[in-house]
Amino acid sequence: MARIAGVDLPKKKRIEYALTYIFGIGLTTSRKILDATGIDYNKRVHEITDAEAAIIRNEIQENVTVEGDLRKKVAMDIKALMDLGSYRGLRHRRGLPCRGQKTKTNARTRKGKRKTVGAA
Repeated sequence: MARIAGVDLPKKKRIEYALTYIFGIGLTTSRKILDATGIDYNKRVHEITDAEAAIIRNEIQENVTVEGDLRKKVAMDIKALMDLGSYRGLRHRRGLPCRGQKTKTNARTRKGKRKTVGAA
């Protein structure tokens, strides 16, 4: 099993899709990495040699921000919005949607379980 950027990649998947299991790598970035390293998209993870895995690991380390560093950056960006007191920061602080969705009937993911008010 190939372990890249602290993530165990699934053995039977094609490498282009397996790389997307790493936080911060989508399909486009995955393909760019494979193009830069010269590895075929159709290879399965269990077919990859240790040398190829090392090449991929090195490419990711040099050119892409992933996993812990990226999570930390996102958290710091959100904290900066909250410290500024911007509208988006206030929405984050209150646990409400930040991108203009209506909240009268939806937004249950952000707001949590319903709390009935005024029903006797």
